[in-house]
Amino acid sequence: MIAEATRGFWLTRQAIGRQLAAMPHDLYLVRLIHSRTRQPFPGERLWTATQLLQPAIIQFLRLRNREGCDIYMHPYADDQNAGYILLDLDHAAAGVVHRMCNNGHNPCALLQTSPGHLQAWTHVSASPLEPCIATAVARQLAHDYGGDPASADWRHVGRLAGFTNQKPARRTGGYAPWVKILHAHPGLAPNANALLESASNLWRPDGRSLAGSPPNQYASLSATQAVGIYRRYVLQWRIAERFSPPDWSIVDLWVARRLLSLGLSPVDVADIIRMGSPLFPRRHADPDGYLRRTLSRCLFPPWGPV
Repeated sequence: MIAEATRGFWLTRQAIGRQLAAMPHDLYLVRLIHSRTRQPFPGERLWTATQLLQPAIIQFLRLRNREGCDIYMHPYADDQNAGYILLDLDHAAAGVVHRMCNNGHNPCALLQTSPGHLQAWTHVSASPLEPCIATAVARQLAHDYGGDPASADWRHVGRLAGFTNQKPARRTGGYAPWVKILHAHPGLAPNANALLESASNLWRPDGRSLAGSPPNQYASLSATQAVGIYRRYVLQWRIAERFSPPDWSIVDLWVARRLLSLGLSPVDVADIIRMGSPLFPRRHADPDGYLRRTLSRCLFPPWGPV
């Protein structure tokens, strides 16, 4: 028996194998982030399931984990979602997984990231999904089951089983808890098609607007009202005092993020920026394209750890 064939090594390999078997895909993005500094380990890696199960790679990941890095993964499909949606149940309610199964939203992989904290992956499509559709499905699942909305987007990374959760807040008696596989069963969720259809009704293909969002509370918004809303944040954040001159494109992004976080639809937010942002459209040759890009940066943020 080779030296690396310790019990811990084989338990880690078994856990990785179970998770990947429940989430079959061509490539997986693996990201390492140091739990205390929040700094990513240099580089992001794309590995096949076969490569991830190689002893040298497992040993590399186990060593980084012992050094304080948390190990994250995501099925990789370039600029699309691979068909898997992450639901981060940071404070899982009793019976939540049972409710998911009753509703046909069965997780293909269920992980316990620490006592009382779960992550569920649901397979909703055998083919890649557009980011706006995948994000809509993620947000719908988070809303229905009390998931973390900050983790509900099309390319959020989840934990890889078989390693320890290095977050200081998760330690018990000084020990980091293991990320455990509670359930692993490959296959599409029974009601996956209904989820996708619902998402398609909520989102337009360009990702800009929500058709079927809550009633437009600013349907009759005047330019004066839009200016007032925008100016409120300019004054609150002391933009003029802090930046001379302000970069209004950056301020637009900040205002958009804030308004979206309050539950306004992208259509409302775009109208407020269009009418309220100083001297809009300024030098933008394509104002609608500029607004779409600004809202996309809010709706589809970069990957982040969970």
